Amino acid sequence: MTTSTFTPRVFSGIQPSGGLTLGNYLGAIKRFVKMQDEGMPTVYCMVDLHAVTVWQDPTDLLRNTRELAAGFIASGISPEKSILINQSQVPEHAQLGWIFSCVARMGWMQRMTQFKDKAGKNTQNVSLGLFGYPALMAADILIYHATHVPVGDDQKQHLELTRDIAAKFNHDYGVNFFPLTEPVIEGAATRVMSLRDGSKKMSKSDPSDASRINMTDDADTIAKKIRKAKTDPDALPSEVDGLAERPEARNLVNIFAALNDQTVEQVLSEVGGQQFGTFKPLLAELAVSKLSPISTEMARLMSEPDEIDRILGRGAAQAREITVPILEKTYEIMGMVR
Repeated sequence: MTTSTFTPRVFSGIQPSGGLTLGNYLGAIKRFVKMQDEGMPTVYCMVDLHAVTVWQDPTDLLRNTRELAAGFIASGISPEKSILINQSQVPEHAQLGWIFSCVARMGWMQRMTQFKDKAGKNTQNVSLGLFGYPALMAADILIYHATHVPVGDDQKQHLELTRDIAAKFNHDYGVNFFPLTEPVIEGAATRVMSLRDGSKKMSKSDPSDASRINMTDDADTIAKKIRKAKTDPDALPSEVDGLAERPEARNLVNIFAALNDQTVEQVLSEVGGQQFGTFKPLLAELAVSKLSPISTEMARLMSEPDEIDRILGRGAAQAREITVPILEKTYEIMGMVR
């Protein structure tokens, strides 16, 4: 039972928890745009039901969902080419999520490292949703029979769980109904690190704004943050092996490669031997040229929230043409009266 049995379709989503960063762009959204233009149908989602596994201020959630949608659109995701939705407007996500909560096993959930990281020592006081959300994530994907999911490498475990749930459902009911979805992990900067500490992932929760490039930053702010990014005193190497013990250097080269659609090897063949005093201005110029138009368009879209809401409403209607029949067939397979 492989994805080859199913019509190819791409699905992926990001939580609208505020503060879209360069890490989100290079690790996810830029690849979403690329896959949109490769011929497979694409569905991209603001997973607002996942966001409320921890309490959200309603005003913030509304703004963050619109800002994320603006970020998607400004980066090149076209509502004419992709289905663009916020999760809560497509109720079949949650309905299939309940079914998958009954398919998944407790032991599978307890192995999820992200739950352990997020809950810490407070496992008895976090929401049931935070523990069970990987079943909803599986439903997000499989309610579209999605065959490919572009994800960061930190999400591989959740894709493996999605495959386990699909396989168990198919086995339990003697069907080949849900595909075994393939993760798509590629590109030079699938994991963008902090500008202040190359050993830590770039994060919107870092107290230092200088540690990240926000997708809402203007051109001057982007250039300033790159000029001040932490480096080391040595020149850039000409070979990839020379970056092995240099996390900050590796991060900046990865960012350059991803922004310029090059491999790390290609970048180092051009800049090997340069000091950071020469390389950083090149990176700053590249980043501003690629990111500043996105932040400008995001600001324009955020000034017209009704337009964003209209796009998401239309996307939900398109999505439900896919999700309603799949949920109905799921219920039929399980023996529920229709």
